[in-house]
Amino acid sequence: MNNAWKLIQGYIARVPHGAAIGYVVLVLLFAFMTLTSVSDVLDRRTSVAEAAETLAQLEGRIPKRGNADAGGVTGSPVLEGPTVTVAGAVLLQRVAGAITKAGGNILSSQVDLQGPQVKDGFISVTANCDIEQPALQQLLYNLESGMPFLFVDQLVVQVPTAASGAPGGAKAAENVKMHVLISVSGQWLAAK
Repeated sequence: MNNAWKLIQGYIARVPHGAAIGYVVLVLLFAFMTLTSVSDVLDRRTSVAEAAETLAQLEGRIPKRGNADAGGVTGSPVLEGPTVTVAGAVLLQRVAGAITKAGGNILSSQVDLQGPQVKDGFISVTANCDIEQPALQQLLYNLESGMPFLFVDQLVVQVPTAASGAPGGAKAAENVKMHVLISVSGQWLAAK
């Protein structure tokens, strides 16, 4: 340590401005390191703010329960009702409402309260209906995007044979009502 100090003192004595130059270089080096660190902190802060904004947007898609002003879907994610029969009626009403809203005509419907899925808490509704091709996609969207959470278990679509050879081409076939068999299920939690 003593030899190193003597070496530094000897260098400063030979180069009188060397100490001032060394001091300026060290100050510039520390200033550069400080600016780099501050810049890194600001970049990370920006990244955190962007991630928080993305998270807020994603959370905005999930509606707050009971908040109808959120613009999203509200309600319970499961079928409500004190008994399985009432919950089945709620499911049938939801499916029938979605079919009617899409412009379809319900031909028949059936609530399955005895199937194998009932043991797991799922109730199923099967409906036969006539609906136009463009409205089918809207029907499926309305069923799967609303509350309670519903699942399309089976979808069978039959297009009338006259529509396949329609003289108006694809445009005329679009307005032909198709026969649709759809099976929809939802989960019911029994009151405890």
